[in-house]
Parts: sequence; C-alpha cells; structure tokens
Amino acid sequence: MKKITILLAVMVLMTTVSCKKFLQEDPYDFISKDKFYKTEADANAALNGVISIMQLQQYYGRTVWVVNDLTGDQMKVGLPQTNRPELYSQTYTSTNGEISNWWNNSYVLINRANDVIGNVEGGPIAEAAKNNLLGNARFLRALAYFDLVRSFGEVPLLLKATEGTDDLRPSRSPLKSVYDQIVLDLKFAEANCVTEDKIPAASKGRVSSGAASALLAKVYLTRASGAAAVATDYQDALTACNRVIAVSPAVYTLLPFADVFNPDKKAANKEEIFTVQFGLAPSVGTITPRMHLPKAVAPFDGNEAFYVENAFALSYAATDLRKAATIGAVPNTANFYYLKFTDPSRQGNSARNNWVILRYADVLLMQSEAMNQINSADLNKFNGINAVRNRAGLLPLSMVTTPGKEEFITALVDERGWEFAAEGQRRYDLLRLGRMKQQQLKLHNIVLDDKYLLMPVPETERTLNPNLSQNTGF
Repeated sequence: MKKITILLAVMVLMTTVSCKKFLQEDPYDFISKDKFYKTEADANAALNGVISIMQLQQYYGRTVWVVNDLTGDQMKVGLPQTNRPELYSQTYTSTNGEISNWWNNSYVLINRANDVIGNVEGGPIAEAAKNNLLGNARFLRALAYFDLVRSFGEVPLLLKATEGTDDLRPSRSPLKSVYDQIVLDLKFAEANCVTEDKIPAASKGRVSSGAASALLAKVYLTRASGAAAVATDYQDALTACNRVIAVSPAVYTLLPFADVFNPDKKAANKEEIFTVQFGLAPSVGTITPRMHLPKAVAPFDGNEAFYVENAFALSYAATDLRKAATIGAVPNTANFYYLKFTDPSRQGNSARNNWVILRYADVLLMQSEAMNQINSADLNKFNGINAVRNRAGLLPLSMVTTPGKEEFITALVDERGWEFAAEGQRRYDLLRLGRMKQQQLKLHNIVLDDKYLLMPVPETERTLNPNLSQNTGF
C-alpha cells in the first residue's frame, strides 16, 4: 500500500469513535445517504473514510506497537505514562486505555467498512470497479477482525453498519464464525482487488490482491495454532504465500534493509505489500519516530518514550546488517533506541514514515513457517528464511544448524524478532509460535498467567453492554 489521499472535504462517514461505545459513532455530516453513493467517486471518498481511521495515534499511528510490542520481549518503557508500565510488566487490566483504543478503533474501522459494503453492493457502479471497492472494504474489515480475535479471542461479529443504535447489545461470536468471515472477506478481496502493479498512481493506497493473499496466509497460520484450527490451514497458508512469491521480483522483492523504512524511497518501495501512509502537512504525519528517538541529539529531538530491551539490542550477530539500521545507542546511557524510524524532514511530532503492516520478508518467513509445520524434513523450508538472512548478511540455516521442528521454530522466533523489531508484530508472533510464556520467563523471570495470552474486554464496553462477557481471569 503506497499513498493515501484523504478527501476530508467529502467525508460522509463518521469521524470519531464515541468514548463510550464501540458501536456508536457520530451522525453523518452534511451529505445524506440518499444523495451519496451514487457514483464511483462517492464510493472512493467513503473508502478513504475507512482508511483514514488507521492514521489515528490511538490506532495504527501508535497503539498498534504500544499494545503488541510492549507485551512482547523487545521493547520497554522510557516515559512511564499511564497504561504503558502495566502492559510491559504483563499486569494490565480491563481498564487499560491503550487496550480500549485497540478495541474501539478496530470497531470504528469495521463499522465504516460495513457502511461502504452495504451501500456499494447493489449500487449503480460498474461491476469491476464495484468489486474492487468492495474488495478493499472487505480486506480492511478482515484486518480489523483479525486484530481483534488475536487480541481478545471471541468478539461480536457485526456485518452491517450501525448508526448510533442505543439498544444494540451484541454478544461475542464463536471464534470459528469470526475466522470464517475473515477468510471469506480475504478470498473476495484476493479475487476482486487489482494487482499491485495495476493500481494507478492516482489510486495508490488501495488494497491489492497480493495484500489479500499475504494477510490470508497469516490468518491461516494463526488459526492453525489455536482452538478454531482447520486441518488444511498450514497447506492453505503455504499456497497463499506461494501466490505472492510467484510474482517476485516483478511486483514484490526484498530491498536493502535500510531502504524499507526510508521515507525518501517509499514511492518505489517494492517490499511493501500493505502499509498505512503518513506524510507532512497537509497530509497526516506519524508520531512514532519522535516517541522512539533520543532527546537533544540533532537531528532527532525525540522524547525517549520507549527503549529497546538491552538483551534484545545485544542479541544481533555482529555481521547482521539489520542492527545498524534498527538500533542506536542513547549517548551517555546504557539504553538503546529504535533507529529504524527516522525522517530527516520530520516536523515536530509529524513524520513521513509509513506504518508497514505487510511486507515481502514476512511472506518469505511465513512460507518457511508453514513448510516446517507441514513437513519438518522438507529442505525447501529453508528457502524463505535464508533469503531473509542473506539480505541481512548472515549465513544460511540448514539441517546441520537447525535439525528439528522445534529448533526451526526457535530460529523463526529469533529471525522474526530481528527482522520485524518494533513493527507491532512481536506479541502475535510469540503467541502463534507458542513462545510467549517462555520469552516472558526469560525477560521478566515470571511464569505468565494463562489469562494474559488474551487481553481483557474493555470494562467501559461491558458496563454499557451487559451481553459482553469477560475473558477468564479479568
């Protein structure tokens, strides 16, 4: 996903989540529904409204990595503001504000996507354009539900837009039902969204069929490791990965590692598969760099709100090219910071760095993960992980260095850590690969209570909706 043009002047969807209800948004603004969704331009403007929510600090502008990296094993708190220390120490409760942000804004995105889907289906737009728009909206809905089930387990499954309905009190849906809908949405997106190379320059920022395939692979891998597993999940994950790899290097390829995060090179970034775009004014900028970078060191002027775990910073091999592009040392301290998020043109809190949700290295590592699960003796499982290691300047793995299935999983846990540090993936990776409790024992010297393998449903939502049950232990 490349550039997002947000058409704020014609936004017809709701602009913010209520601080009280994840189902309720403010009423429509100045264009009524009976006068909207008449043209493809209307639908595109509405789709921009779905995408725009992702740029909020309280969503993919910050919360995504606060929630998913602080609860991992690679990031720690610099400024101990409310909500952060309890995430880091695995003592969070149902009143944690960042967890509430994650739940609420996921449902805002779902509600906006449902609005587009409900109004574009059966509308007057030409079939191919209509299905591409629907594919985009259904991908975004699937992504939000995937985030929710990975974080909370069973969640309410809503497939129609709500408009401030005070008496709607949904219960949580079975995990299988939510996953089935995620897969249906992504299969539709894969079949109906255009390929990355066919997205016109003026329309960059939309979902490609490759993005749907990549996310589908991750959904299958995640479902396979949990209670809703389907027997074919690992094979389906491998098949989805192979569909993306088949168009490399023409459409997707590995870049020099530092170039992946360089905002000056993002226009031609062929490693990105799906990202949230940020830019300088009048576009929406991201605060992520400033929150990681050191104070009073030109040209950074950061606030050191978060640091790198020292053990993780020191875990890179001396020859690993990713370390110099990922981690820096805070002068005159024993602390390290995430250097991968920098922008020489940053203006205060606003920077141009895209937030990467899916990139080609992820697909290669998922291919190896799926193959190891299907047949750990298959030598081809080394292809993906060794391509990533080769880009990093590391020697390849083999049956000599990594002889069994569990050793390979350990190698994947390490490799994904070095590759995707601070990219909002660590918690999900540790859970999917079965290493969350082991890593927390190593990091915090605690035996993690099973209840922390899920996050609690925000208490504010349960107060307003008595039909929402709570996860065990909270």
